[in-house]
Amino acid sequence: MVDHGSSLAVPSRRRLIGAVAVGGLGLLAKPALAETIDFKVPGGAPTRDYTTTMPEKGRMIVQRTRPPWLEVPFEVFDKGVFTPNDQNFVSWHYAGFPTDPDVATHTVKVHGLVNKELSLSIADIMKLPHIEYAAVSQCAGNSRLYMAPRTPGAQWANGSMSNAVYTGVRLKDVLDLAGVKAGAQRVRFGGLDDAPLPDTPKFMKSIDIDHARDGEVMIAFAMNGKQIPMLNGFPLKIVVPGWCAVYWIKMLNDIEVMDQPDTNYYTTNGYREPVTPLHTIKPTDTDFKLTSITKMFPRSFITNLKNGDSVKVGAPSVVRGIAFGGDNGVAGVDLSLDGGKTWLPTQLGKDEGKYSFRQWQTNVTIPTRGAQALMVRCTNTEKLVQPSTPVWNRGGYMQYVTETTHVVAGEPSGPF
Repeated sequence: MVDHGSSLAVPSRRRLIGAVAVGGLGLLAKPALAETIDFKVPGGAPTRDYTTTMPEKGRMIVQRTRPPWLEVPFEVFDKGVFTPNDQNFVSWHYAGFPTDPDVATHTVKVHGLVNKELSLSIADIMKLPHIEYAAVSQCAGNSRLYMAPRTPGAQWANGSMSNAVYTGVRLKDVLDLAGVKAGAQRVRFGGLDDAPLPDTPKFMKSIDIDHARDGEVMIAFAMNGKQIPMLNGFPLKIVVPGWCAVYWIKMLNDIEVMDQPDTNYYTTNGYREPVTPLHTIKPTDTDFKLTSITKMFPRSFITNLKNGDSVKVGAPSVVRGIAFGGDNGVAGVDLSLDGGKTWLPTQLGKDEGKYSFRQWQTNVTIPTRGAQALMVRCTNTEKLVQPSTPVWNRGGYMQYVTETTHVVAGEPSGPF
């Protein structure tokens, strides 16, 4: 984590002009590209469209347009550990959010169990010391498409995740301005997105007071050195490094210090997982407790090969990918050429911080022709290893099973 003082400029007003009908974000009468991707999974609906019509976004996979759910094409992850802003994944709960937020009038209310309620402008927030770090943002439902049997919810493949360098201010410093009173338990965040109906609960999330004041939770105003894109939460968003993106509230405008447990719907009912080993149950199970989803777990992927690719036989080939340690750093990444019977260590790339993607690679020689199952697993710095057993729960949350890429060894075709 780097402290930069307060030298960055206040973000400018964001206006969106282009092919998109931004009023209400009723987007995409038809796909902008005559291009689709087939994820080739059983259970129906494996095909998705690509688009380039979303504001400030490049080529993305469309999961849904209202509210917008945009997935990163997986080949992007092979180009480097930082995901470009225009291909950072997008997931909103509700479609009712402003598409022309104005930094001149935007404020963040700080209230609840505090000595002094505040209404902070962006200029006020920018006066605080700046911090910067890299962090992975991953939807709790990333890879839900591959759960068997399939579960309800957004049918993400592996691309509802991104990694970026965020710049902002410590949430702790904002709370200190207001003065947190004794007895505080939780800090809850809300944004500008509106619930569609009066009886629909507003989307909010909260964290423990000690976590909120640990100096790592950030109110971010920049992503990869630029303003946060509107669809990713401009002008301000909460960054909770190491935790699922559900806590990374976009278009932040409300911070409430609470003297009691959070009873809002998205804490007591939404985004919950079984209190079982690997957070996994059988579809017929009924006797188990639930808890709120919080931290992420280690994951790793091969990025320069995809299922069905050809590789060389009897000659060295490079296999590379990315990994992240969840709420800790990456300690090691291992590759198996025999379906998980034996494992080979790989070479780790530059460490960009404990919450960042980290690239890995190795040279391998496949001795025999035919179908091959290449497996990759990450071990984080707390010695947590990706499991070989698939995760399954009714919400389709927190899949982090060891990934397998099925290739065909032949001579001499392939991408190497």
